[in-house]
Amino acid sequence: MTLWSGRFTAGMDKTLWDLSESYSFDHVLYAHDLKGSRAHVQGLGAAGLLSDEETTTLLAALDQVLGEFESQTFVQSSSDEDIHTAIERRVTELAGDVGAKLHTARSRNDQVATTLRLFTRDAITEICRATLHLIDVLDEVGDKNRAAYLPGYTHLQRAQPVLLSHHLRAHAFALLRDVDRLLDARERLNESPLGAGAVAGTSLGIDPTFTAGLLGFSSAFANSMDAVSDRDFVAETLFDVALMGVHLSRMGEELVLWTSAEFNFASLGDDFTTGSSMLPQKKNSDVAELARGKSGRLVGNLTGLLVTLKGLPLSYNRDLQEDKEPLFDSVRQIHLVLRALSGAYRSMRFNDAVARSAADDQFLVAIDIAEELVAEGVPFRQAHEQVGKLVATAVRTNQPLATVVAEDSTVARFTPLFELGSSLARRRSPGASGPLSTDDQAQRLRVAVGELNDRVGR
Repeated sequence: MTLWSGRFTAGMDKTLWDLSESYSFDHVLYAHDLKGSRAHVQGLGAAGLLSDEETTTLLAALDQVLGEFESQTFVQSSSDEDIHTAIERRVTELAGDVGAKLHTARSRNDQVATTLRLFTRDAITEICRATLHLIDVLDEVGDKNRAAYLPGYTHLQRAQPVLLSHHLRAHAFALLRDVDRLLDARERLNESPLGAGAVAGTSLGIDPTFTAGLLGFSSAFANSMDAVSDRDFVAETLFDVALMGVHLSRMGEELVLWTSAEFNFASLGDDFTTGSSMLPQKKNSDVAELARGKSGRLVGNLTGLLVTLKGLPLSYNRDLQEDKEPLFDSVRQIHLVLRALSGAYRSMRFNDAVARSAADDQFLVAIDIAEELVAEGVPFRQAHEQVGKLVATAVRTNQPLATVVAEDSTVARFTPLFELGSSLARRRSPGASGPLSTDDQAQRLRVAVGELNDRVGR
């Protein structure tokens, strides 16, 4: 029996049922729906719409249903269209006629909106915790390889030497922004829709602020139509997760390059790599490739939801059922990537000698010569052109740049700049890649992580 059987003379056709049912994927919301239902029952009791005995009976039934889900003994009925109807059906079986009062002053519209906000709020918290763990791992790997350095790239061409810790912290600071965005989204979604009803509220004397407080929401809805139709919080969460996926994809791409024979800057542990079904010598960084590949899926989930939302009139429309699968999928996928990358970085062995050799490429000293000329009063553009000609000579004559510089009386005094590690050490401006600023960056990162950990815990 459906929730609206009194109005209809025929049951739902199987093709419509197959299209409509959502229990197959929204059953994961059971704990959040039960939490919302408990608050609703308490609100009905506080409003005098349930007696104390009825309130106690319903709360006991809800607790039993929770126990059945947690022990995996809950039995779905063929009439359970979604998790919400399944729970109401089982509560009614347990509580008898009192169970029929569970849905008083409530629609599936505000029920679903409340449940999904509770789920999303918790999901954001867990994603943030996993991301902060990955940031800790990046910092840990950098500390373990404090002296290691490699070329920093622009356009995938060697540009300037950077400490490995500096490079990894670049990823960490990007992930910090992802956490900050998610926590902002969590704050915005923390408004309870419970009590909005189907579209226009109810004539019964409920108090939405009471149930909002029970559920840990910072406030109750202001407008019932907006409350049941709003899915901004899902779209915003999917965007934040998609952007995080883009950052993780960049990290994955980098690990793919670093672990290739051509770069050979790093290798991953055997427990975070795979082999080939045909080629015995292969050691593939699949963890990094999958991190890269999942980003397309996360962006697709966001795009699909936005297209679903774009043409909907106020207020609730069944199209909104399509908000859940992309959200559930993105939450699951981002957790998989965050956990796997945390393990992969911990397993990484950085080939310092190989990376250092690449970073000590003599052409990377060109900017140091130009900046020395600037320090002597030469306009930068003139210095840039002068050093560019030296580089062109070295390329044309196939000589080391140090040799060309040593043989040119106008710049021969800068030959000591080619000493190994000199260019890295000269990167001393605030936030730069050299050793002098690394402690300040580490401190700023630790402070930022601490602040975000405090926010996540609230």
